[in-house]
Amino acid sequence: MSQPEPRHTEHRITVRAAAADVYRLIAEVQNWPALFPPTVHAEVVERGGREERIRIWATANGQIKNWTSRRYLDQAALRIDFRQEVSSPPVAAMGGSWIIEPLTGSECAVRLLHDYRAVDDDPAGLDWIDQAVDRNSGSELSALKAGAELAANAADRSLTFEDSVRVRGGAKDLYDFVNEAQLWDERLPHVAAVRLTEDTPGIQTLRMDTQAVDGSVHTTESVRVCFPYDRIVYKQTTLPALLALHTGSWHFQDDGTGGATAVSRHTVVIETENISRVLGPDAGLTEARAFVRDALGTNSRTTLGHALSYAEKRR
Repeated sequence: MSQPEPRHTEHRITVRAAAADVYRLIAEVQNWPALFPPTVHAEVVERGGREERIRIWATANGQIKNWTSRRYLDQAALRIDFRQEVSSPPVAAMGGSWIIEPLTGSECAVRLLHDYRAVDDDPAGLDWIDQAVDRNSGSELSALKAGAELAANAADRSLTFEDSVRVRGGAKDLYDFVNEAQLWDERLPHVAAVRLTEDTPGIQTLRMDTQAVDGSVHTTESVRVCFPYDRIVYKQTTLPALLALHTGSWHFQDDGTGGATAVSRHTVVIETENISRVLGPDAGLTEARAFVRDALGTNSRTTLGHALSYAEKRR
């Protein structure tokens, strides 16, 4: 019995930006969590010439999926072809292309092609993939358009910073403290309530009620990808009003002398439309950046301080 032909789809959008700039945004996968809403984390795991292997963690129809893809990058043709090496059910196979077509010097068309099959060619599985591809493709293209067109002033809205601590203890214990976030309402004074789910080992959904200095409580939800005992990366999927984006990571490293370092890193984009509502009518972007840096930094330093105590007690 012959195997059914793969399903083929195409999504397209026009972007008011130079084709080369749009190509670069797509080619640099480490920036995808900040660019594409479904993407939680993406990294290059192998590179040689124009070919590379990348691993991606992303949400699809409310579920967290991860896969490894091979990409072939053709900068001259403004084209990137991709093919999943290891797909997540119900996907049996998937591939496609990003094709950027210059329209003028400052405008281009972006075409996103997919071809795919479902496990056992199951109709229900194919329907699930249809919906996920359509939803994520539309989301990714809209985000690409917004990111490329706002690149000129995005720097003022973006902020990246880190806090760190060195302990007389091991990186594993520091990692364990951050990984065991289901205990944070008992271990951290600023966490009022917490709910952690981990249906797939190493992939967590963390929902928290966090208490600010002024006593107000904010609910956030994040997807976390854990790499024992090296790092935990995350992306907030439910954000406070002042943020349009929040991605972050925790890094842990032994120093070889009986000590270890933990680093908390944040990348945020300010939601400018909400500044006045949150901080008052006289506040602007400068005040919002300072407020976010202080609020997130305070929470990170508190968590790092308690992680330090936890690790040093286990020497």
